[in-house]
Amino acid sequence: MVKGYTVPLSPRGDANLASAPPWHYAGDIVAVEFWTDPAAAEATLPDGLSPDPDSSGHAVALFVDWQFSGENEEYLDPVRSQYREFFVLVDARWKDQPVSWCPYIYVDNDLALARGWVQGFPKKLGSVQQTRVFAAPGRASPVLAAGGRFGATVSAHGRSLAEARVTLEEPVSDPAALTGRPTVNLRHFPRLAAGQYDKPAVHELVMMVSSGQQVADVWAGTGEIELFPARGEELADLAPVRTGAGFRASMAYTVTEVRELTA
Repeated sequence: MVKGYTVPLSPRGDANLASAPPWHYAGDIVAVEFWTDPAAAEATLPDGLSPDPDSSGHAVALFVDWQFSGENEEYLDPVRSQYREFFVLVDARWKDQPVSWCPYIYVDNDLALARGWVQGFPKKLGSVQQTRVFAAPGRASPVLAAGGRFGATVSAHGRSLAEARVTLEEPVSDPAALTGRPTVNLRHFPRLAAGQYDKPAVHELVMMVSSGQQVADVWAGTGEIELFPARGEELADLAPVRTGAGFRASMAYTVTEVRELTA
């Protein structure tokens, strides 16, 4: 009998892309908030979500340098456990609850891609880079202090998709701007059957459920973000009409499940 959590199932169950949860994450974040055309933001929303009337058009672009582990110290295998990611979170409402919706996300690791699809994140492969901080001070590393500057980029298939800059001004005691809204995703797995392409096997809104969340070293300042048009992409349809704050933070949390949302 073959075993595993995701494909490929195999005799020992070690070949699957994503092993069974719990999934533990730790990462450094460079983020920029921005406002796009409210109609463009609304166009990305699936059935069941509506624009947030209090912040329609507001979004946050996040670049994250992640490290992952399961229950077996997978972080000791960095070529598999480390990856970088870029995604956009758009303000929305589920019923009367403020939530974040993720219309686009890019990642550079196939294991993270598989975990994301299971959770409902619409992950695509891309190349993501961001400025890092090192404990040893020097000219090659910014400081987590006023004046520290960070850059971040994402591309896919050789085409630039986004570029950001953040300049730190002050520490933030309340990270609500980054963590105040739960994220809602759409788990969608289509059928491959003639005449049933529009009848997916799975199509469900889910809310992310995390535990043990820790946020540290949150700094805010000025932010710049630019989204570039590219063939086969719609990210640039969310082009900013104005930008807000920039952030740099560290985060850790654990995922064991998602919660299906009902009408």
